[in-house]
Amino acid sequence: MNAASAPRPRRPLTYAKLILAMAMWGGTWIAGRIIAGELTAPLAVAAVRFVVAGLIVAGVMLISGRDIPLPRNRREWGLVWALGFFGIFLYALCFFYGLQRIPAGRGALVVALNPVVIVLIAWLIGKERINPQKALGCAVALGGCLLVVGNGNPLALLSGSVGLGEWLIMGCVATWTIYTFISWRVAGQFSPLSMTLYACLTGAILLGLAAFAQGGVAPGQWSWRVWSSMLFLAVFGTAIGYTWFTAAVHQLGASHASIFLNLVPVFAVLQAALLLDEHLDPPVLLGGFLVIVGVWLTTRQQTSLEKTP
Repeated sequence: MNAASAPRPRRPLTYAKLILAMAMWGGTWIAGRIIAGELTAPLAVAAVRFVVAGLIVAGVMLISGRDIPLPRNRREWGLVWALGFFGIFLYALCFFYGLQRIPAGRGALVVALNPVVIVLIAWLIGKERINPQKALGCAVALGGCLLVVGNGNPLALLSGSVGLGEWLIMGCVATWTIYTFISWRVAGQFSPLSMTLYACLTGAILLGLAAFAQGGVAPGQWSWRVWSSMLFLAVFGTAIGYTWFTAAVHQLGASHASIFLNLVPVFAVLQAALLLDEHLDPPVLLGGFLVIVGVWLTTRQQTSLEKTP
Protein backbone atom coordinates (compact mmCIF):
# COMPACT_ATOMS: atom_id res chain seq x y z
CA MET A 1 0.00 0.00 0.00
CA ASN A 2 1.52 3.32 -1.04
CA ALA A 3 1.31 6.59 0.84
CA ALA A 4 -1.46 7.91 -1.38
CA SER A 5 -3.74 4.93 -0.69
CA ALA A 6 -2.89 4.58 3.02
CA PRO A 7 -5.87 5.30 5.27
CA ARG A 8 -5.78 8.74 6.85
CA PRO A 9 -6.00 8.92 10.65
CA ARG A 10 -9.45 9.79 11.93
CA ARG A 11 -9.24 13.28 13.36
CA PRO A 12 -12.10 12.92 15.88
CA LEU A 13 -10.27 9.97 17.47
CA THR A 14 -7.01 11.93 17.46
CA TYR A 15 -8.70 14.91 19.11
CA ALA A 16 -10.32 12.65 21.72
CA LYS A 17 -6.96 11.06 22.61
CA LEU A 18 -5.31 14.48 22.71
CA ILE A 19 -7.92 15.87 25.12
CA LEU A 20 -7.63 12.75 27.30
CA ALA A 21 -3.84 13.15 27.32
CA MET A 22 -4.23 16.74 28.52
CA ALA A 23 -6.61 15.53 31.27
CA MET A 24 -3.99 12.96 32.31
CA TRP A 25 -1.28 15.62 32.42
CA GLY A 26 -3.57 17.80 34.49
CA GLY A 27 -3.97 14.84 36.84
CA THR A 28 -0.19 14.53 37.28
CA TRP A 29 -0.33 17.66 39.43
CA ILE A 30 -2.87 16.06 41.75
CA ALA A 31 -0.86 12.83 41.94
CA GLY A 32 2.32 14.79 42.58
CA ARG A 33 0.62 16.81 45.32
CA ILE A 34 -0.55 13.61 47.04
CA ILE A 35 2.96 12.11 46.96
CA ALA A 36 4.60 15.37 48.09
CA GLY A 37 2.08 15.71 50.92
CA GLU A 38 2.66 12.22 52.31
CA LEU A 39 6.42 11.81 51.85
CA THR A 40 9.19 14.12 53.02
CA ALA A 41 11.59 12.34 50.63
CA PRO A 42 9.67 11.76 47.36
CA LEU A 43 12.66 11.14 45.06
CA ALA A 44 12.43 7.32 45.32
CA VAL A 45 8.83 7.49 44.07
CA ALA A 46 9.96 9.64 41.15
CA ALA A 47 12.72 7.13 40.31
CA VAL A 48 10.30 4.18 40.31
CA ARG A 49 7.84 6.18 38.21
CA PHE A 50 10.31 6.72 35.39
CA VAL A 51 11.63 3.14 35.51
CA VAL A 52 8.07 1.87 35.04
CA ALA A 53 7.37 4.46 32.33
CA GLY A 54 10.60 3.60 30.51
CA LEU A 55 9.81 -0.12 30.57
CA ILE A 56 6.33 0.54 29.17
CA VAL A 57 7.72 2.71 26.35
CA ALA A 58 10.36 0.07 25.55
CA GLY A 59 7.65 -2.61 25.48
CA VAL A 60 5.53 -0.54 23.10
CA MET A 61 8.53 -0.08 20.78
CA LEU A 62 9.37 -3.79 20.77
CA ILE A 63 5.76 -4.92 20.25
CA SER A 64 5.35 -2.49 17.35
CA GLY A 65 8.53 -3.81 15.75
CA ARG A 66 10.57 -0.64 16.22
CA ASP A 67 14.29 -0.78 16.91
CA ILE A 68 15.74 0.76 20.07
CA PRO A 69 18.90 2.46 18.75
CA LEU A 70 21.84 2.97 21.07
CA PRO A 71 23.77 6.28 21.13
CA ARG A 72 26.72 5.97 18.79
CA ASN A 73 29.29 8.37 20.22
CA ARG A 74 30.14 10.58 23.19
CA ARG A 75 28.13 13.49 21.84
CA GLU A 76 24.95 11.42 21.57
CA TRP A 77 25.52 9.90 25.01
CA GLY A 78 26.00 13.42 26.38
CA LEU A 79 22.72 14.57 24.82
CA VAL A 80 20.89 11.53 26.22
CA TRP A 81 22.15 12.21 29.74
CA ALA A 82 21.32 15.90 29.34
CA LEU A 83 17.72 14.93 28.50
CA GLY A 84 17.48 12.88 31.67
CA PHE A 85 19.25 15.45 33.83
CA PHE A 86 17.17 18.49 32.87
CA GLY A 87 13.86 16.99 31.70
CA ILE A 88 13.50 14.30 34.38
CA PHE A 89 15.91 14.73 37.31
CA LEU A 90 15.91 18.50 37.86
CA TYR A 91 12.28 18.82 36.78
CA ALA A 92 11.22 16.16 39.31
CA LEU A 93 13.16 17.90 42.09
CA CYS A 94 11.41 21.20 41.40
CA PHE A 95 8.04 19.50 40.82
CA PHE A 96 7.80 17.45 44.01
CA TYR A 97 9.45 19.87 46.42
CA GLY A 98 7.50 22.75 44.92
CA LEU A 99 4.24 20.84 45.43
CA GLN A 100 5.14 20.36 49.09
CA ARG A 101 4.77 24.12 49.46
CA ILE A 102 2.05 25.36 47.07
CA PRO A 103 -1.31 23.97 45.81
CA ALA A 104 -1.37 21.75 42.72
CA GLY A 105 -3.72 24.01 40.74
CA ARG A 106 -1.58 27.07 41.32
CA GLY A 107 1.58 25.23 40.34
CA ALA A 108 0.01 24.06 37.08
CA LEU A 109 -1.00 27.62 36.22
CA VAL A 110 2.63 28.74 36.58
CA VAL A 111 3.99 25.93 34.41
CA ALA A 112 1.43 26.82 31.72
CA LEU A 113 3.89 29.60 30.89
CA ASN A 114 6.28 27.08 29.29
CA PRO A 115 5.42 27.71 25.59
CA VAL A 116 5.81 31.48 26.01
CA VAL A 117 9.23 31.13 27.65
CA ILE A 118 10.34 28.78 24.86
CA VAL A 119 9.29 31.32 22.21
CA LEU A 120 11.09 34.15 24.06
CA ILE A 121 14.33 32.16 24.43
CA ALA A 122 14.14 31.11 20.77
CA TRP A 123 13.82 34.79 19.83
CA LEU A 124 16.78 35.79 22.02
CA ILE A 125 19.08 33.21 20.43
CA GLY A 126 17.92 34.02 16.90
CA LYS A 127 15.83 30.91 16.25
CA GLU A 128 12.44 32.65 16.21
CA ARG A 129 10.94 35.96 15.09
CA ILE A 130 8.55 37.91 17.28
CA ASN A 131 5.58 39.54 15.54
CA PRO A 132 3.07 41.88 17.27
CA GLN A 133 0.66 39.04 18.05
CA LYS A 134 3.35 36.94 19.72
CA ALA A 135 4.68 39.98 21.60
CA LEU A 136 1.19 40.70 22.92
CA GLY A 137 0.71 37.05 23.88
CA CYS A 138 4.03 37.00 25.76
CA ALA A 139 3.15 40.21 27.63
CA VAL A 140 -0.33 38.95 28.59
CA ALA A 141 0.99 35.55 29.72
CA LEU A 142 3.84 37.06 31.75
CA GLY A 143 1.43 39.47 33.44
CA GLY A 144 -0.86 36.57 34.30
CA CYS A 145 2.06 34.56 35.63
CA LEU A 146 3.02 37.42 37.98
CA LEU A 147 -0.53 37.35 39.37
CA VAL A 148 -0.37 33.58 39.93
CA VAL A 149 3.13 33.55 41.42
CA GLY A 150 2.33 36.50 43.68
CA ASN A 151 -0.93 34.84 44.80
CA GLY A 152 -2.87 37.80 43.44
CA ASN A 153 -0.14 40.44 43.92
CA PRO A 154 1.69 41.09 40.62
CA LEU A 155 4.47 42.99 42.42
CA ALA A 156 5.26 40.23 44.92
CA LEU A 157 8.20 39.01 42.84
CA LEU A 158 9.80 42.48 42.95
CA SER A 159 9.21 42.91 46.68
CA GLY A 160 10.87 39.59 47.53
CA SER A 161 7.76 38.09 49.13
CA VAL A 162 7.60 35.07 46.81
CA GLY A 163 8.31 31.82 48.65
CA LEU A 164 10.52 28.84 47.89
CA GLY A 165 7.59 26.84 46.49
CA GLU A 166 6.93 29.42 43.79
CA TRP A 167 10.60 29.57 42.86
CA LEU A 168 10.77 25.77 42.61
CA ILE A 169 7.75 25.64 40.31
CA MET A 170 9.33 28.34 38.15
CA GLY A 171 12.35 26.01 38.12
CA CYS A 172 10.05 23.50 36.38
CA VAL A 173 9.57 26.08 33.62
CA ALA A 174 13.32 26.62 33.30
CA THR A 175 14.28 22.94 33.25
CA TRP A 176 11.52 22.02 30.77
CA THR A 177 12.62 24.86 28.48
CA ILE A 178 16.17 23.50 28.49
CA TYR A 179 14.84 19.99 27.86
CA THR A 180 12.81 21.27 24.89
CA PHE A 181 15.86 22.84 23.23
CA ILE A 182 17.95 19.71 23.83
CA SER A 183 15.12 17.61 22.33
CA TRP A 184 15.17 19.90 19.31
CA ARG A 185 18.90 19.24 18.89
CA VAL A 186 18.39 15.47 19.22
CA ALA A 187 15.32 15.33 16.94
CA GLY A 188 17.26 14.24 13.84
CA GLN A 189 19.10 11.47 15.69
CA PHE A 190 16.43 9.71 17.78
CA SER A 191 12.70 9.14 17.38
CA PRO A 192 10.34 10.78 19.92
CA LEU A 193 9.75 7.41 21.64
CA SER A 194 13.51 6.76 21.82
CA MET A 195 14.04 10.19 23.36
CA THR A 196 11.32 9.54 25.92
CA LEU A 197 12.79 6.12 26.72
CA TYR A 198 16.33 7.39 27.23
CA ALA A 199 15.20 10.45 29.18
CA CYS A 200 13.13 8.22 31.50
CA LEU A 201 15.92 5.72 32.14
CA THR A 202 18.79 8.19 32.61
CA GLY A 203 16.59 10.42 34.76
CA ALA A 204 15.52 7.41 36.85
CA ILE A 205 19.17 6.50 37.49
CA LEU A 206 19.95 10.03 38.68
CA LEU A 207 16.81 10.17 40.83
CA GLY A 208 17.62 6.76 42.32
CA LEU A 209 21.14 7.84 43.26
CA ALA A 210 19.80 11.04 44.81
CA ALA A 211 17.13 9.09 46.70
CA PHE A 212 19.67 6.71 48.26
CA ALA A 213 21.96 9.63 49.14
CA GLN A 214 19.01 11.40 50.76
CA GLY A 215 17.82 8.33 52.65
CA GLY A 216 14.31 7.41 53.66
CA VAL A 217 13.82 4.92 50.78
CA ALA A 218 11.14 2.63 52.19
CA PRO A 219 8.65 1.48 49.53
CA GLY A 220 7.09 -0.91 52.04
CA GLN A 221 5.90 2.07 54.04
CA TRP A 222 4.27 3.87 51.10
CA SER A 223 0.50 4.12 51.41
CA TRP A 224 -1.89 2.92 48.71
CA ARG A 225 -2.39 6.59 47.81
CA VAL A 226 1.33 7.00 47.10
CA TRP A 227 1.51 3.76 45.09
CA SER A 228 -1.58 4.56 43.04
CA SER A 229 -0.34 8.12 42.41
CA MET A 230 3.05 6.81 41.30
CA LEU A 231 1.44 4.30 38.92
CA PHE A 232 -0.83 7.03 37.52
CA LEU A 233 2.21 9.22 36.87
CA ALA A 234 4.09 6.36 35.20
CA VAL A 235 1.33 4.76 33.13
CA PHE A 236 -1.04 7.60 32.30
CA GLY A 237 1.05 10.73 32.84
CA THR A 238 4.15 9.45 31.05
CA ALA A 239 3.72 6.32 28.90
CA ILE A 240 0.19 6.86 27.52
CA GLY A 241 0.17 10.68 27.69
CA TYR A 242 3.49 11.07 25.87
CA THR A 243 2.60 8.40 23.28
CA TRP A 244 -0.76 9.95 22.42
CA PHE A 245 0.66 13.47 22.28
CA THR A 246 3.53 12.32 20.05
CA ALA A 247 1.06 10.57 17.73
CA ALA A 248 -1.06 13.75 17.58
CA VAL A 249 2.01 15.81 16.66
CA HIS A 250 2.71 13.44 13.75
CA GLN A 251 -0.92 13.50 12.57
CA LEU A 252 -1.86 17.15 13.16
CA GLY A 253 1.48 18.96 13.28
CA ALA A 254 3.31 20.30 16.32
CA SER A 255 1.72 23.75 16.21
CA HIS A 256 -1.84 22.38 16.00
CA ALA A 257 -1.32 19.75 18.71
CA SER A 258 0.48 22.17 21.06
CA ILE A 259 -2.60 24.41 21.26
CA PHE A 260 -4.22 21.66 23.35
CA LEU A 261 -1.54 22.13 26.04
CA ASN A 262 -3.60 25.11 27.20
CA LEU A 263 -6.09 22.59 28.59
CA VAL A 264 -3.58 21.12 31.07
CA PRO A 265 -3.87 23.86 33.74
CA VAL A 266 -7.65 23.94 33.26
CA PHE A 267 -7.90 20.20 33.97
CA ALA A 268 -5.43 20.55 36.85
CA VAL A 269 -7.44 23.30 38.56
CA LEU A 270 -10.72 21.42 38.11
CA GLN A 271 -9.30 18.13 39.41
CA ALA A 272 -7.58 19.87 42.32
CA ALA A 273 -10.89 21.43 43.32
CA LEU A 274 -12.76 18.10 43.06
CA LEU A 275 -10.16 15.73 44.52
CA LEU A 276 -8.05 17.87 46.86
CA ASP A 277 -10.63 20.50 47.82
CA GLU A 278 -8.30 23.28 46.63
CA HIS A 279 -9.88 26.67 46.08
CA LEU A 280 -7.92 29.43 44.35
CA ASP A 281 -8.64 33.09 44.92
CA PRO A 282 -10.26 35.02 42.02
CA PRO A 283 -7.08 37.08 41.29
CA VAL A 284 -5.09 33.83 40.90
CA LEU A 285 -7.76 32.37 38.60
CA LEU A 286 -7.69 35.61 36.59
CA GLY A 287 -3.92 35.30 36.30
CA GLY A 288 -4.28 31.70 35.11
CA PHE A 289 -6.82 32.78 32.50
CA LEU A 290 -4.42 35.47 31.26
CA VAL A 291 -1.60 32.90 31.03
CA ILE A 292 -3.78 30.61 28.91
CA VAL A 293 -4.90 33.47 26.64
CA GLY A 294 -1.32 34.67 26.26
CA VAL A 295 -0.06 31.18 25.43
CA TRP A 296 -2.85 30.76 22.87
CA LEU A 297 -1.89 34.05 21.18
CA THR A 298 1.78 33.12 21.21
CA THR A 299 1.37 29.61 19.79
CA ARG A 300 -1.34 30.22 17.17
CA GLN A 301 1.35 30.34 14.49
CA GLN A 302 3.95 27.66 13.90
CA THR A 303 7.33 28.41 15.47
CA SER A 304 10.74 27.75 13.94
CA LEU A 305 11.40 25.04 16.53
CA GLU A 306 8.27 23.21 15.39
CA LYS A 307 9.05 23.24 11.67
CA THR A 308 10.44 20.07 10.20
CA PRO A 309 14.07 20.43 8.96
